[in-house]
Amino acid sequence: MTRFSRRDLMKAGALAVAAPVVLRAHDALASSGSVDVYAWGDYFDKNTLLADFTNATGVKVNLSTYGSNEEAENKLRAAGGKGFDLLFPSVDTGPNYYKDGLLQPIDEAKFKAAQVIPSIYRNSLTLGAAYRGKRYLVPFDWGTEGITWDSSKFPDKKSGEISYGDMWLAGHPKQTAIRQKSVFNGVALYLDATGELKSDRGLDLYKSEAESRRVFEGVLKYLVAHKGNIGAYWNNATEATAAFTDAGATIGQTWDTTGILLHRKTDKKWRYGMPKEGGLAWTDTLAIPAGAANLEQAYALANFLYQPEIAAKFANTTGYNSAAAGAGQYLSAEAREDFEAAYPAGTIDNLFWWPMQTDFYAKLRAEYVEKLTNS
Repeated sequence: MTRFSRRDLMKAGALAVAAPVVLRAHDALASSGSVDVYAWGDYFDKNTLLADFTNATGVKVNLSTYGSNEEAENKLRAAGGKGFDLLFPSVDTGPNYYKDGLLQPIDEAKFKAAQVIPSIYRNSLTLGAAYRGKRYLVPFDWGTEGITWDSSKFPDKKSGEISYGDMWLAGHPKQTAIRQKSVFNGVALYLDATGELKSDRGLDLYKSEAESRRVFEGVLKYLVAHKGNIGAYWNNATEATAAFTDAGATIGQTWDTTGILLHRKTDKKWRYGMPKEGGLAWTDTLAIPAGAANLEQAYALANFLYQPEIAAKFANTTGYNSAAAGAGQYLSAEAREDFEAAYPAGTIDNLFWWPMQTDFYAKLRAEYVEKLTNS
């Protein structure tokens, strides 16, 4: 498994700040004057980046959104790789697109690769960004799935010290929020750390079908025994937030933006941080579907989004960490504070980066998610 440290992630951004690119209408040389974007639901709803691009280039952006990788994959597959010009899949899901020819290789004569933090750009190749020697995915942002908690209920907990096991403590009925398909990985890390179910920090889930089933079965047994703690399931950012604001959850395994934005916008009692067993880390990427009809506009928008100041605006408003070189220098004080609170010393080095999905892993995960849901 490839891990990058905070130094790797930030060094290039701090030392190699690119001058902002001034885009003009003639930089987007296609005939339609528009670009069709399919993005995560919370990417562009809190900022004006797409409007800024239109104002700079005259190119209209048609935005559609999704809430999960499966939703994006299924829609693009049903359309035969057509209908969109830009997509933002998670890097570990690359193989799901490659096998059906749904994406086209990145043209590095059109995309300015120097705009990406070099270590992330390089290491993404081992996590699923390349296929048969060609790059199909460009790192766009990265983040984690860790723990969000109510500090008034768990006053002694800190990032790097809290545990996945704290979600399953006795005396907290119906107060834990989880996403079924990722809770198996979090609990696998916890049970491996305690010695109750060894799994090489969860990597046995990916080694073979037999080993994967062994770990899934052991984690399911643990979850069923502690199911009384579960108060809410979530599958997208909106549902994750509602688990805490509406469903009464006081702790849960969530994406970083859930806890960070709850702390910023709802109540300072909410905290987000890394479990001592290791947070689950993901990289979302920028990709161009095989049937993209507006390539020049797609590359123009891609290059626009990686400008340091634009990338920082994205990070400041969403809570995600940009993969653009130099973005760190333009982060707001609030964003810097949130980053430092979530990732104290040593926690980034301990992250579990999602490995590339295998067919048997995806099949077994779906099977055990159903078993958990129906238990």
